[in-house]
Amino acid sequence: MLTGKQKRFLRAKAHHLNPIFQVGKGGVNDNLIIQIGEALEVRELIKVSVLQNCEEDRDDVGLALSKGARAELVQIIGNTIVLYKESRENKQIKLP
Repeated sequence: MLTGKQKRFLRAKAHHLNPIFQVGKGGVNDNLIIQIGEALEVRELIKVSVLQNCEEDRDDVGLALSKGARAELVQIIGNTIVLYKESRENKQIKLP
């Protein structure tokens, strides 16, 4: 689990990132979770955008993605979800 200080640090780092995934009408599926897991291994910190036509609640989407990808849910702001997972090979972010 992340501490408040670590979440604040990650939110600041994520601020300038653009969402690289979108969750739409199909909602969260296995393929999306696999792709997000792979992206997290490379980048450690990503943003996911929840589109207007998504039938699931954004909080449920955030929980499903973080559970599925075994990542930390850093923040849900507006329709954007910020996820963090420490990379095994490409460790770039040093948490405070």
